[in-house]
Amino acid sequence: MGTSRSSRSIEPEVPRFVRLRPIGVVCSPITRPLEHGWGEVVSTIRVSAAVSSGLCGVEAFSHLAVLFVMHRARFSDRDLVRRPRQRKDMPSLGIFAQRASCRPNLLGLTVVRLLGRQGRVLEVRGLDALDGSPVLDLKPHVRAFDSPGRPLEPEWMSRLMAGYF
Repeated sequence: MGTSRSSRSIEPEVPRFVRLRPIGVVCSPITRPLEHGWGEVVSTIRVSAAVSSGLCGVEAFSHLAVLFVMHRARFSDRDLVRRPRQRKDMPSLGIFAQRASCRPNLLGLTVVRLLGRQGRVLEVRGLDALDGSPVLDLKPHVRAFDSPGRPLEPEWMSRLMAGYF
């Protein structure tokens, strides 16, 4: 039996490119990043007509997970290790231990409150996406999958999030 390419290398074989097609766009009153207050922002997601039949039944859920592109954010290799919000009282951490927008693929993931649906337009609260952000996917928030019993968070996260919402 031969040795597979992936077992010979420490580096995983990862495709160089992944093609994604936005399914919609965010329409928001917010055009520049906010430090606080995202929890009260009401915005709409305008879903493309080509995939709008996929919204059938979505209004039965109170919350949705929205995967979007942070189209105005920027990333450099310096962002791989940084302090959350550049605060001196926060530890230096890898970007994958943070929810910052300066990520290698500039992807955002937020669970939002679904306020209503009118055809292919969803009204949501709490989406931390800027106006014009491309939406890649929507998923219903399902307690069994998305709400682990007792998630562990480090102490610094409690300090960082104090007064955020």
